[in-house]
Amino acid sequence: MKIAVFGAGAWGTAMASHMAARHDVVLWARDGALVDALTATHENSTYLPGSSLSSRLRFDADFATALAHGAGEHALCVAAVPVAGLRALAGHMAQAAEPPRNLIWLCKGFEADTGLLPHQIVADVFPQAAGGSLSGPSFAREVAQGLPAALTIASSVRALCDLTIAACHFGALRIYSSDDVIGVEVGGAVKNVLAIATGVSDGLGLGLNARAALVTRGLAEMTRLGVALGGKPETFMGLTGMGDLILTATGDLSRNRTVGLQLASGKTLDEVLASLGHVAEGVRCARAVRDLARAHGVDMPITDAVCATLFDGLPARAAVEALLRRDARAEREGDAAAG
Repeated sequence: MKIAVFGAGAWGTAMASHMAARHDVVLWARDGALVDALTATHENSTYLPGSSLSSRLRFDADFATALAHGAGEHALCVAAVPVAGLRALAGHMAQAAEPPRNLIWLCKGFEADTGLLPHQIVADVFPQAAGGSLSGPSFAREVAQGLPAALTIASSVRALCDLTIAACHFGALRIYSSDDVIGVEVGGAVKNVLAIATGVSDGLGLGLNARAALVTRGLAEMTRLGVALGGKPETFMGLTGMGDLILTATGDLSRNRTVGLQLASGKTLDEVLASLGHVAEGVRCARAVRDLARAHGVDMPITDAVCATLFDGLPARAAVEALLRRDARAEREGDAAAG
C-alpha cells in the first residue's frame, strides 16, 4: 500500500516508521534540512532521539510529490500535525489537482478558536475525503521502539477503517475500529486537560489516592461532555477514553502531565511551555473544553480548575483546595449530563 504521512513530529515519525515495515511510505516534512538529516541518519534526533527508523521509510519536503504518493483509490494519507495545523493541511490537500481519497488524522484536541473537533475541521475544508481519526493510548517513543500498543480507527466509512487496519495492524500494534467519531475524538481531547490536573496533584505530593480520584472523576467529566456532544457512553470505557486517560495521566512520557508537574513546582505557564519544547494539546484546548461544557450545561469542575490555574493566575494548590471544598453528592448524580 502507498502511504503518505504529513508531519515529522514524534508521532508522525513513529507511525510512518511502523507502517514502512510492510508498506511503501513517504514521510513529508516542511523543513528541507530536517528531511536531509532524516535521509542521512534515519533518526529523528529532534523528536525521537535514539530511535532507529525503518530503512524502508522515505522522506520528502515536496508537498505535491508526497500528496500524489498517497492519493490513489487504495492509498492512504495520514495527517500527523497538531490540531492547530489540521485546517491548513486539509485545505491544501483539498485544493490539489488530485486530492487524496482517504485521509486519517492523528491529532487530538479541539480547535482553539472554533471549538471544533478534528473531524469537523476536515468536513469544513475537505468534505469530499473519506476521513477518520486514529486515536488511543500511545506514546510515540514506545511505538518507535516496537513496544505493544492498541489504537482505534474511528470513521463512518467502513472501507476506510479496513484500509487503516491493513496499513497499521501488524507487529506489536493492534488496531480496533469504531463508528463513534465524536466519542473517540472527545476522549482524545479531554484526557489531555485532565492529565494536567493529575500532574498538578502528583507535583504537590497529594498521593496515589488523589490521583485515582482525579482519574475516575475526570473520566466522568469526559463522558458527560462526550455524550452531550453526541458520543456513545460505552466509547469512554474503551481505549480512546479510559485507556488514553490512564496513560496520559500517569505516564512519565506525557507532555500534559509534565505541564501539571511544573505548574505545581511554582513555574508560570510561559516558563513551562518554554521548557517543554513540544506541543501540549491540553493547554491549547482547555478553554474550548470549558466553554463547550458551559454551553451544553455540563458540570466539569476539574476542567474549570485547570483553566483557572492555566489562564487566571490561580495557584495550583488553591485550585486543588477549591475542588476539595465542593459539596458532597451521590456518585451517579454527579455523572448526570447536566451535572
